[in-house]
Amino acid sequence: MEERTLNEKESLALITQMISSSKKNMEIGQGNYMLIWGYFTTTLSIILFALVNLTHNFIWSWGWMLMFVMWPIMSYRQRQKPPRVVTYTDKVISQVWQVMGWMFIVTFLTIGIIEFSFARYIDFILMLPLSLIYCGIGVSITGIIIQERWMTYTPLIAFIIAIYMLTMLMIGEKATTLWYLYFGLSFVFMMIIPGHIVNHKAKKQCLKN
Repeated sequence: MEERTLNEKESLALITQMISSSKKNMEIGQGNYMLIWGYFTTTLSIILFALVNLTHNFIWSWGWMLMFVMWPIMSYRQRQKPPRVVTYTDKVISQVWQVMGWMFIVTFLTIGIIEFSFARYIDFILMLPLSLIYCGIGVSITGIIIQERWMTYTPLIAFIIAIYMLTMLMIGEKATTLWYLYFGLSFVFMMIIPGHIVNHKAKKQCLKN
């Protein structure tokens, strides 16, 4: 069977169709994981902030480990409800987030080993700004792939907050529990707002079709 080379118009139409399909797959009914992650992280940050300040015990800060518990749960749910059509752009987005996930794990283990080896204690405070950077990069790349400006540029707010945190640590200032709220606020702009926008557009697209 002879293969036919697509012309420029057909190639653009195919790319547009794949991007449109990827946006539909991000609809909340089919698994808008940005919204789930955004609301989960924002709620967790508020709860941990309240618990630490009410009890004056930083043992509650280990509650951030729930984010690592959430990851396999979300992965399992995604496998249970796969989209009807998986395009190349869907695979690229999935691979981007797989890389980001491994960056979280490698960073967590590296910080733990270094801090315990040299300081004999572990606080993982660096995970807050680094997590914002990793998530921000993942969201921005996803926005570029599906051509969604809100998703591409709203992570800049998270980058600013992450840079603020890193700068404060570099000049010798200590982290405060307010950083928990800053972290949650970053996810509001980085995931919740663009997630709702993409979800709304996906629903409108489905109604048109």
